[in-house]
Amino acid sequence: MKHFIDINNFKKKDIDQIITIAKKIKKNPKKYSSFCKDKTLGLIFEKQSLRTRLSFNVGMQKLGGSVLELQSKDIGFDNRREKAEDVLNVLSQYIDCIMIRNNNHKQIENLSKENILPIINGLTDYSHPCQILGDFLTLQENFKNYKNLSIVWIGDYNNVLRSLIHLQNIYNFKLNVVVPNQIFKHYKNEFLRLKNNNLKYFTDPIEGVKKSNCIMTDVWVSMGEKNNKTKYFKNFTVNKKIMSNASNNAIFMHCLPAKRGKEVTSDVLDGKNSVVLKQAKNRMYIQQAILIYVLKK
Repeated sequence: MKHFIDINNFKKKDIDQIITIAKKIKKNPKKYSSFCKDKTLGLIFEKQSLRTRLSFNVGMQKLGGSVLELQSKDIGFDNRREKAEDVLNVLSQYIDCIMIRNNNHKQIENLSKENILPIINGLTDYSHPCQILGDFLTLQENFKNYKNLSIVWIGDYNNVLRSLIHLQNIYNFKLNVVVPNQIFKHYKNEFLRLKNNNLKYFTDPIEGVKKSNCIMTDVWVSMGEKNNKTKYFKNFTVNKKIMSNASNNAIFMHCLPAKRGKEVTSDVLDGKNSVVLKQAKNRMYIQQAILIYVLKK
């Protein structure tokens, strides 16, 4: 049984396969319009969602399948009424695949080991692999030779960055991680375990973006996080000055939603170098490719 939990669970050939499927669907969607006929995707959201919800909903329907949104509390998925494994066993009698967005990455990992249903990680406190594969598709569309790309992450050390580092470990593109030292020190050991010659850490955004092709960021305080860390992010706002220190062809990426004036200024977010709406659109093609990957025998 196939699952999609974390990027670092896969080999390069697997990721290449998913990306290739996404490109084919985007080029000729009608060819795949019945690929998931008679298949049902279940969606469990324990956190708010716009892009993930829409991309999986619309994407599955465009593949000819059906979608069922399930409220965690209503079906007893919170382990209060019965074990999550028992809930999943019952769900497997009705649906073919489940996407889960929650705060408990260990739960998703443990449930995937049960091999009851194909499970897709729609975002956890630890990682956001669907987002990063959508971003990778967008990067490949903007740069022919993505292997020589220089990407910069500016902001918090969070789930999106972790998936980006997982991807970097597989493809070995240049990645500069620019995170305030007050935050980075809590993740230093994890970072060092994943570090390689093309993965570097910076504390100065201007220094970190030099000669880069892509600048990525995210909100400074993740959804549901109570710790207010914004005091550490002075000078970390992606603005025209930071963009001007990157390469001339540099693009700006943000997984959204964005806090305008915080991690990015509106003139950059809405500017000619921004590809945030392309990122959002590509989420659907990546979700479709992931669905095909986990469902096909």
